Amino acid sequence: MPIRAENRWLYPIDWTQLSRTIRFDRAGARCERCRRPHRRRIAHLGDGRWWDGEARLWRSDHGRRAAVRDAAMLERVRTTYVVLACAHLDHDPGNNTPANLAALCQRCHMLHDAGEHRWQRWWNAFRRRAIRDLFEDPPLTRRRMRRELPTRRGVDMSARRF
Repeated sequence: MPIRAENRWLYPIDWTQLSRTIRFDRAGARCERCRRPHRRRIAHLGDGRWWDGEARLWRSDHGRRAAVRDAAMLERVRTTYVVLACAHLDHDPGNNTPANLAALCQRCHMLHDAGEHRWQRWWNAFRRRAIRDLFEDPPLTRRRMRRELPTRRGVDMSARRF
């Protein structure tokens, strides 16, 4: 996953070598959570189970052998191209100890970062509202809020006085 230009200064100068060491030397070009291989197109069911062509079996989202009992599930097989990324487990790009880094595929990386992404969305919305509260004209705010108020039981709430 490329590093945003505004966050580039948070990473060490040798990040590409460090990332390559974690992904290929330590992890052996496989995701450290689900064991999906790097730069391979794999078949998956969308729920974490994927087809391991080398071992000729289905694996779970934790890399263990998984059963696919329902033949209807096989109709929903999709394929994806796996690319490994080096992830910070504590979400701190300044903490580059090997114990804090993991080689993760796109799916595992997104699942790992889901809480952080939810927080970031909340924080961005909070900042936008705070800036609007600081710089928006109060009469304009009142008019906007009247338009956004929902109606309840057929009564128009916009007629209320603020």
